[in-house]
Amino acid sequence: MVEHDAFSAAREAYDAAAPAYAHLFRDSLRDSPLDRAILDVFAEVVGVSGNDQVADLGCGPGHVTAHLDGLGLAAFGVDASPAMIELARQDHPGLRFDVGSMAALDIADGVLGGVLSRWSVIHTPPQEIPVIFGEFHRVLAPGGHLLICFSATDDPSHLTQAFDHAVALAYRWSPDHLATMLRTSGLTEVARMVRAPQPTDHRQFQEVQLLARKA
Repeated sequence: MVEHDAFSAAREAYDAAAPAYAHLFRDSLRDSPLDRAILDVFAEVVGVSGNDQVADLGCGPGHVTAHLDGLGLAAFGVDASPAMIELARQDHPGLRFDVGSMAALDIADGVLGGVLSRWSVIHTPPQEIPVIFGEFHRVLAPGGHLLICFSATDDPSHLTQAFDHAVALAYRWSPDHLATMLRTSGLTEVARMVRAPQPTDHRQFQEVQLLARKA
């Protein structure tokens, strides 16, 4: 059973932080060529499939959803935080944004060419991750792609590590372990990009962006 208390706490925390969060990350892609590059790859492989419907799950204030739209995808955003969705609708009035939970998506089976989960699973208790991955698999069409981004554990023997996130309790993951969990859910790793921590980073964690495909 999904731990509603954990999800509710994260949602309320993001509601409270929404204006500051939006201001902080509005231009984040401009300053991150590696992030733009992996999003370009994601957009290309989704486009090749012939199904350009993409859900940005945990979209926050919608800046990445808008970037995907600019890459030619029919992107829409979903977030558990009503305050984030309100900001996304204000900043990007031509795009669709819905309040919703990754654990129970209001999306039909097998309709999406792509799912983006950009640091949106980090607040999910580890035992509930299979529920989320099951939803990713359900909404993707055969041959659809998932791009999931998360912070890595600093010791491969640690499958998960909790850490103090600025907004709510969060978790880091062993990349190999997360890839195995995706494979168990029917999503096979295609590629991964690992970004080493930079001297200016607030937290010295590796960032992992993993591309997977539904068979």
